[in-house]
Amino acid sequence: MVYRMLAVNIDGTLLQSNGRLNKLTKDAIEYVHQKDVHVALVTSRNFYSAKKVAKALKINPTLVAHQGAFVGTSIQKPLYVSRISEKLTLEIVQMLEKVECQIQLSHEKFILGNRVNLPENLLGRAVLFMNEQNIFSQHYVDSLSGELTEKPAAPPKIDVMFNNEKDKEDLYKLIADMFPEVYPISRTGNHLTIVAKGESKWNGLLYLANHLKIKPAEIVAIGDSLDDIEMIRESGLGVAMGNAPFELKKAAKWVTRSNDEQGVAYMLKEFFRRQHPIAFLEKMNILK
Repeated sequence: MVYRMLAVNIDGTLLQSNGRLNKLTKDAIEYVHQKDVHVALVTSRNFYSAKKVAKALKINPTLVAHQGAFVGTSIQKPLYVSRISEKLTLEIVQMLEKVECQIQLSHEKFILGNRVNLPENLLGRAVLFMNEQNIFSQHYVDSLSGELTEKPAAPPKIDVMFNNEKDKEDLYKLIADMFPEVYPISRTGNHLTIVAKGESKWNGLLYLANHLKIKPAEIVAIGDSLDDIEMIRESGLGVAMGNAPFELKKAAKWVTRSNDEQGVAYMLKEFFRRQHPIAFLEKMNILK
């Protein structure tokens, strides 16, 4: 089997525990890219945050961001965007505001949130996104529902942080029951992520693969968390990090070292050294 795409999760996979990108990992990604393999970063992060990580690489990978709800390399011309409607966003926020929680509407051009338990240095700051013709802002308000009533928004993703596990579980069930148009994802640390129904890291990656005419069996996917399990199971070669939970390791065909032991670099150099560049294989009529 010749693999045409490499899909790598960011946090806990591509990056070390300290949030840094190791040089060995960066070089390994470049090594795979030189073999004409398409590289995609697959993440729950918003586009802006994922793009900052992508800039640290020597290549320009496609981003499958916002938990799969945004696919592309630029804000101006995305390949795919799925949004929670303005009306639905307001209704969900109004429900969430009944309990104490931090709410963030994660748009590709901005983050809009409430001021609950936020440090002052995060309030109302704007950051210039170099090489993109827009300003990415992080804006926090006292009443998020009030802000949305005046200025409606349709984000690809909503992130919520609760003060306790019970509130998270209660709101998870309520949202799942009352809003069948969305898909709530329970995460560690009393964190809840909400995307439109049908969106996931794997579905976003599958959209990209179909666009590039790449079969699922031709994808190598590497991840470390439970929301990576679908792409680990469904891709041609699913790889779990050494720091991944047992369920993910069980679903994987290959378990590599941890992110702090450069597990991505080790796996890529070990595996892809046996694969010739795709352009060479096509020239030799080995691939059709």
